[in-house]
Amino acid sequence: MSSERRQGPPKHQNRYAWKPNAGHKINETELGGRFRPYSEITGVCPRCRDQIDWKRRYGKYKPLVEPAKCQKCGKRAVRQAYHNICAGCSKEHGLCAKCCTHVDQTVGRDISEVESEQKMLQEAVKNARERDRRTLLRAVNKSKGGASGPAVTKIGEKREGDVFAAASIDEYAEQTRQHESEEDDNEVLLCLVSKSCERGADQFCNAGAYLRQRYSFLVYPQPMNLSIGQGYEVEYGE
Repeated sequence: MSSERRQGPPKHQNRYAWKPNAGHKINETELGGRFRPYSEITGVCPRCRDQIDWKRRYGKYKPLVEPAKCQKCGKRAVRQAYHNICAGCSKEHGLCAKCCTHVDQTVGRDISEVESEQKMLQEAVKNARERDRRTLLRAVNKSKGGASGPAVTKIGEKREGDVFAAASIDEYAEQTRQHESEEDDNEVLLCLVSKSCERGADQFCNAGAYLRQRYSFLVYPQPMNLSIGQGYEVEYGE
């Protein structure tokens, strides 16, 4: 018998990936379920991110029950599982929050930055006029839609043999009117920044500039329900 270590792929390759807890009923209200998804992995290097993601996918992940103590500052400010230092110390010293090695750039965005941006957006919506507020929410819904909705074809663009979708002329006119109003939303949103600055709403001006940089507005996407203030999922306290 040879003592050399065998190399290469396995002799019998699996036809499908192993699924943890395949015979158990999944509780959607628990952490990791459909109603309480896992929080984004932030503040770690790519190698540690893959390790934590593997634990989540194969049922080995153990969330925090309460905030853990940071190994740098000694405060109970560690809010993510498998992290050894808090987000502040990780950002200050340039370390990975899990393996504590020096890294040039960590994975994900800081939770404090996300909370500050959401707070700024809430203040902008609160201080804006009703028309500006609806336009801002509609623009954010469009950017989160992803799929473009069906466009209304004009009568002049229809060819012979095409089926007229609207049941009547009045219905077609209503669809065309709504379609044209949606085309003007992006132009109105770009004007909101200058208008809000003239009124002195600096927070709304900053939020408008932030939205223009962050979101790429799509043409006729499907609208989605927007709930302002939805942040990361807290893993402890329950």
